[in-house]
Amino acid sequence: MSEFKQVIKDGAGTVGGWIKRFFVILLTLAILGGAGYLWVCNWTYSDGTRAGTLIKISYKGVVLKTYEGQLNLGGFRQNASDGVSGNIWEFSVWDDEVYRTLQNYEGKQVKLYYREKYKAMPWQGDTNYFIYEVEEVK
Repeated sequence: MSEFKQVIKDGAGTVGGWIKRFFVILLTLAILGGAGYLWVCNWTYSDGTRAGTLIKISYKGVVLKTYEGQLNLGGFRQNASDGVSGNIWEFSVWDDEVYRTLQNYEGKQVKLYYREKYKAMPWQGDTNYFIYEVEEVK
């Protein structure tokens, strides 16, 4: 009877080791996959400029506060659900200095230099467009 107990004990140890190894591999893959996802999402998809009238710049968010703004590009855009609306472009800002500069240009014609990311994380901003430089259009 004691040999039977020993066989059961050895078998349980083998299964337990296999389960531990499986979860360690699974956790490692999850960490590597998450890190890879964050890395790819932070790639710059496009780089460019947009000009228009700066409508709004604000610091908003409940838990993760970010700088968000709106630029009126001029003209109109037709939406299926809303009909005709203004051509508004929304953007996010990372830098405090750029945010302060934008506050001074509210209501004025500006040219914004931006980088578009594949996907913005919640702590980065609400949009995929990030402003890094501003100049007033005269």
